[in-house]
Amino acid sequence: MYGSHTGLIRSAGTAAAVCAALLLTGCAGGDGGGSEGAPAIGQQPREKDPYWVNPEGSAARQVAAYEKDGDREKAGLIRKIAEQPMGEWIGPDDPEGEVRRVTEAAAQADRYALLVLYNIPHRDCGQFSKGGAADAGAYRAWVDGVARGIGDRRATVILEPDALLHLVDGCTPQEHHDERYDLLRSAVERLKRRPATQVYIDAGNAAWQSPEALHEPLRRAGIEEADGFSLNVSNFLTTAVSTEFGKQLSAKVGDKPFVIDTSRNGNGPYEGGDPAETWCNPPGRALGEPPTTRTGDEKVDAYLWIKRPGESDGDCKGGPKAGDWWPEYALGLARATE
Repeated sequence: MYGSHTGLIRSAGTAAAVCAALLLTGCAGGDGGGSEGAPAIGQQPREKDPYWVNPEGSAARQVAAYEKDGDREKAGLIRKIAEQPMGEWIGPDDPEGEVRRVTEAAAQADRYALLVLYNIPHRDCGQFSKGGAADAGAYRAWVDGVARGIGDRRATVILEPDALLHLVDGCTPQEHHDERYDLLRSAVERLKRRPATQVYIDAGNAAWQSPEALHEPLRRAGIEEADGFSLNVSNFLTTAVSTEFGKQLSAKVGDKPFVIDTSRNGNGPYEGGDPAETWCNPPGRALGEPPTTRTGDEKVDAYLWIKRPGESDGDCKGGPKAGDWWPEYALGLARATE
């Protein structure tokens, strides 16, 4: 097994259902309020975190279910997750429609959309999150749909977690390398034509590859035109470790800034059990720093919750398939968080 292993792409049906709910309930247009019977999930203060909180996300629905059952303790724990902005992982079937619904909901709340693109062909080397677009043409068409869906609204895009690193570590077969570099570079170019879109190319995590091994691949993937790179997606390395690694890498790619996924790094990485599965639903982890653009470091543009806490990394350690909501794991993350 390799790297951060995102293992969290939502099914197209789930994504569509969430977005449909946003339109039907009308709850995306303000700073609070869910659908009837759901908890009021509001936005974080804009000056602290300009990203949109989805009031109909899996965690918000879990809060509603616990409150309906009268379980205030569990509802309060899951609220720690539900009230934070998180990445919207875009499904494969209707990227334009899905992205338009998300970005319009965010705009109505005067917030930025945080989008995660995870559909590269030959994704995840056939492991827990295998899949992706059928071929290069299908991927380009999909990215075009994403760009049309964004329009002129404000959005930050995390581009293809693990895709670059699986080229560097050899997990992706050599015959796909040139094509993937071209797809990543063309995705950056296409998305940056949007007037208010930021793009961060995923660069894995500090325990995967060295800055010396990454700077040239990042250049081939289009880092010059991108706004920066992302680190620690779906992983558990501490913010301090990720920051130091990011600064070393930044110095090799034109001093580009970066963002860090802090969603589950509150207790750092798991060091027990099978070393090959430290990334897959490890026990005893905790939520990390809340999302914010106030990082106190000019090189770190934001701490983000790119991985959605409570969604499984894969069917390991008793978890459901990758991307499915797992309330027991979500409760464990929340309970371990001060």
